Amino acid sequence: MAKKDEIVAKKDEAQEVTASGFDPVGFFKETREELDKVVWPSRQQLISESLAVLLMVILSASLIYLVDNFFNWGAGKVFGS
Repeated sequence: MAKKDEIVAKKDEAQEVTASGFDPVGFFKETREELDKVVWPSRQQLISESLAVLLMVILSASLIYLVDNFFNWGAGKVFGS
């Protein structure tokens, strides 16, 4: 029952915003409130996770390159180019 009340409240809130138009001051206030809730990573965590992503991209690209070359070589042997 609480879920239904929550949905109705959100619907009413959405209708209020639509009826009254866009409120830039309220928008930036709410945006600031949401950004305050974000848990930002530490510098060390940011660097280590960025390096992990770069390593995975390099490994994936290398694997795709090697598989592509293998199939290119195989096609050359099969079709005799």
